[in-house]
Amino acid sequence: MHFSELASFFHTIENTSSRNEMTKILAELFKKLHEDEIDKVIYLLQGRIAPTYVKIDFGLGEKLVIKAITRALNIEHKHFMNRYKSKGDIGEAAEFFKKEIRSIGERDMTVKEVFVILEKITKASGGGSQDTKLALLAELIQTIDSLSTRYLVRIPINTLRLGFSDMTILDSLSWMLDGNKSHRPIIERAYQIRPDLGYIGKTVKQGGVHKLEKVKPEVFTPILMMKAQRLPTPQEIIDKIGKGIVEPKYDGFRLQVHYKNKKVKLFSRNLDDVTYMYPDIIEGIRKEVKAKEIIFEGEAIGFDPHSGSFLPFQETVQRKRKYHIQEKALEIPLKMFAFELLFLNGNDYINKPFEQRRKALEKQIKLSGDIFKDTLLLSPEKIADNDQILEEEFDDAISRGLEGIMIKKIDGVYQPGARGWNWIKYKRSQSSKIDDSIDCLVMGYDVGKGKRSGFGIGAFLAGVYDDKHDIYRTIAKIGTGLSDIEWVELRKRCDHIASNQRPALYEVDKQMNVDVWVKPKIVVEIQADEITRSSVHTAGRVMQATKSGKGSEVKASGYALRFPRLKRFRDDKKPEQATTLSELKQMYKDSKQ
Repeated sequence: MHFSELASFFHTIENTSSRNEMTKILAELFKKLHEDEIDKVIYLLQGRIAPTYVKIDFGLGEKLVIKAITRALNIEHKHFMNRYKSKGDIGEAAEFFKKEIRSIGERDMTVKEVFVILEKITKASGGGSQDTKLALLAELIQTIDSLSTRYLVRIPINTLRLGFSDMTILDSLSWMLDGNKSHRPIIERAYQIRPDLGYIGKTVKQGGVHKLEKVKPEVFTPILMMKAQRLPTPQEIIDKIGKGIVEPKYDGFRLQVHYKNKKVKLFSRNLDDVTYMYPDIIEGIRKEVKAKEIIFEGEAIGFDPHSGSFLPFQETVQRKRKYHIQEKALEIPLKMFAFELLFLNGNDYINKPFEQRRKALEKQIKLSGDIFKDTLLLSPEKIADNDQILEEEFDDAISRGLEGIMIKKIDGVYQPGARGWNWIKYKRSQSSKIDDSIDCLVMGYDVGKGKRSGFGIGAFLAGVYDDKHDIYRTIAKIGTGLSDIEWVELRKRCDHIASNQRPALYEVDKQMNVDVWVKPKIVVEIQADEITRSSVHTAGRVMQATKSGKGSEVKASGYALRFPRLKRFRDDKKPEQATTLSELKQMYKDSKQ
């Protein structure tokens, strides 16, 4: 396929407001592709040249991309910036000048040719590498057509986002085969174990959907992390799973460890490669893991080497940094509590009972018994078959400053990416208040007034994820609870992902429209006093008959948050890892009991 044809698909998708229509357009695109180019196209659709968990750095910030554009098109910087400021999009500005200036060497490049040059840009290093990157990008801009230029220049600065999710691509692959979503369960199962959309697409194209049934874990390819369900009382937990294994619920950094022949990689909850951030954990793994190759999970929390106690999240989070990592590691060392085994010495443990996974994990970690020496620890466990034991374990966890407890079904399997009943977390709620926080997607914002006019933002629209329909529904518009610094930070983050129209994945009541829409990217943790019903929000919206002085009326009623406030940015979560609508419904139900 030529890149110009792919750019036409980009343009069609960008201007499509229907999620279902996007699915069909992507399916049409995938049908046209050869099996040796579908993986490359899928990466490009994500604005990348590799899976999302692979660290790729183009090494070209916005200023350098602008420099490449002006050099390629031989235009003055100020002329380009005037156009850029008026359009608000670097791609549209580049397209405008490219239309006016036809390059001598312009030709219709293939997707593979463009992909190879983009790869070269990421691999250029050493002295003079910046000039090499600029020259390669400028040459591409000179060669391709104007519409292709619009989308190409967005890729190095991560602003391509076309407004669809990974799940939309999975549906499209099913639609490509049979014109429906019937193959989605098999495709999604493979994706959960190996979340490489390019690999998934290529496998389906080459051998059909059934070839995906053989997909197994692979060391250094992260597995989507399992999530826990909630229940409000110990008795309901026992009624649900019977006998279970209780573990403390730590509040730190959840990490997935991949280890093979002394090489270690660490992945965060949203599959970011965070290996470089935890040198002390890496050293501990190399010394204390017995296996030749293993994938396991754990929670890393700060440790006070003077008192032997663990630190609250507010102190642990200081370890999350890009610079001065070694110095901070000495100041706040980490301990990692291992609690899940997924893969061991060539054997897949995902579908083995939890009790078996746990026993196998225990044999793979060397424990001296000295908490000051060991970096890896095993999460303490206790078997519980009645609510009294759960209450005692919960009270003990709270007394030690922990969040609560996790209860795991003894014969439960690991469910990658899913929120099943094999894991249940218990945090006590009281009356109608909600003690648990809610992870929301930032969907857009209103321009500020008064003091906040200087920030350019005065309130933001937040939503939760409806995983059954792969859309986001609103739950709050938040205008309080942020410091001046947080408002400025939020505005900066939004600037990079602003959208000219409401993204197709958003369902919003017209009363909740915002001044500026943003593409699905920013997840924030929100604390609220209560979940209530509202006529203006779409999360869980139902039509209800009511009586008034004017007779019977039918009104829409959704969920909303009372007194919502920002707790923190959740950079460790993808949009689809936000709180789901089904979770929200359960939280609302629990709060009313």
